[in-house]
Amino acid sequence: MLPLLRCVPRALGTAAAGLRAATPASPLRQLLQPAPRPCLRPFGLLSVRAGSRRRPALLRPPGPCACGCGLGALHTEGDKAFVEFLTDEIKEEKKIQKHKSLPKMSGGWELEVNGTEAKLVRKVGGEKVTVTFNINNSIPPTFDTEEDSSQGQKAEEQEPELTSTPNFVVEVMKSNGKKALVLDCHYPEDEVGEEEEAESDIFSIKEVSFQATDESEWKDTNYTLNTDSLDWALYDHLMDFLADRGVDNTFADELVELSTALEHQEYITFLEDLKSFVKSQ
Repeated sequence: MLPLLRCVPRALGTAAAGLRAATPASPLRQLLQPAPRPCLRPFGLLSVRAGSRRRPALLRPPGPCACGCGLGALHTEGDKAFVEFLTDEIKEEKKIQKHKSLPKMSGGWELEVNGTEAKLVRKVGGEKVTVTFNINNSIPPTFDTEEDSSQGQKAEEQEPELTSTPNFVVEVMKSNGKKALVLDCHYPEDEVGEEEEAESDIFSIKEVSFQATDESEWKDTNYTLNTDSLDWALYDHLMDFLADRGVDNTFADELVELSTALEHQEYITFLEDLKSFVKSQ
């Protein structure tokens, strides 16, 4: 059973997203930003209970705390319990961690990681193919059906395995070209976890555009093709175009494994930073 804290909402990420809304984001950031998803990690530990006797302690002015540190820092019994909880939670998360190091992608892809953002680069026949994704908000919601609920009453409840399925952007650049073909791809949520036919695609192309290779910022004024109303023959050719450059179902499966490992790694790091922050004087 996954620990309780694996359901914690990314409140800090949400607050940061609100601050970033005031500043225009680069087109790549917009493409990588997934659609808002329901809260997956409800955080009940910090809920304030009505009539709690510890609540007034939070309103007291800073002063010498009971531990005798003399620093005037705010120390409460709740903080102590929080640290103990996080200590146990980190141990449990490390026990269920599948990959101590990030798994490698087949096909000669070179991996670059910068925090929650990862970049895969591959050179094929004079072309440079770059795949970029961000693991923030990349875990899709899980929906419990009535049948699952009835079965859960008869058997011990089991938490579903969390899988990261991020949006990813593919850039294809010619060696002597001034433009890059940019394809915004995603994993359809209604197909995640379902068994599909062998020939079906587990990811989809959402948008296609051209961007200048000599510019650091992509332009919103460039025409963007939305595939929702696209001719299926043209769409199939675009999927074949990606497959010929190594972006196929095998790649998409390995990307999910890599993204899930990176998300779990960053989650454990977050818990450790949270523990240090609460514990610090």
